[in-house]
Amino acid sequence: MNEDFISTVSHELRTPLTSIKGFSETMLSSWDKLDDENKKKFLKIIIEQSNRLINLVENMLSVTKLQNTNEDLIYKEFSIKPVIEMTCSVIKNQYPDKNFEITIDEKTPHILADKDKFQQIMTNLTENAAKYGDENSTIKIQTSYTEENVSIKVINQGIEINKDDYEKIFTKFSRIDNPLTRKVQGSGLGLYITKTLIEKMGGKISVNSQNHQTEFEITLQSANIERQAKNAVGNSDNR
Repeated sequence: MNEDFISTVSHELRTPLTSIKGFSETMLSSWDKLDDENKKKFLKIIIEQSNRLINLVENMLSVTKLQNTNEDLIYKEFSIKPVIEMTCSVIKNQYPDKNFEITIDEKTPHILADKDKFQQIMTNLTENAAKYGDENSTIKIQTSYTEENVSIKVINQGIEINKDDYEKIFTKFSRIDNPLTRKVQGSGLGLYITKTLIEKMGGKISVNSQNHQTEFEITLQSANIERQAKNAVGNSDNR
């Protein structure tokens, strides 16, 4: 297992590093021969590959932390709306061709969760929806709630996920094979991290993909005094 892990990580690191090295060397050796358009093109590739490398390293650090069973979650009561709106705003800058439609009932209760981890979950799901969605499509984020739980759906239009791959996509380093995923770069860690974080906070995640639409739904506990007390005791015991 360790050999597979090292092999996969080495391969994922090598690809962006090779691109960065290659285009940097080309610019240095042929600077006077390149026009401004090609210089901008090469610099853009270097930036994209650098971001890919940063994301991979951050995901690897997240995986390492998740494997540490002693890591404490800091539970707080908070509203999901500002977190979701901020997440969509950031991702909109990365994917300007996508539209974002957020539907949150004003009566939606606060949730009790680790706020930083929730933001990471929403970033992973929303970025995936934008990354794998059709061009100029709309990413929809919808919420519903009961007395016990708050559910959040992240929906995009694009190539469907085969039912046989529903479990596979949440596996570490796993990516499904279809024409779109061959074009879009990824490490296969985002959904693994997302699922693990949700389950650590007592929640659930599911996927449903059909009719040219894919829907990820997460369910987390709504906040109440009894749960807050219980989690406070649990966090104290872990220290």
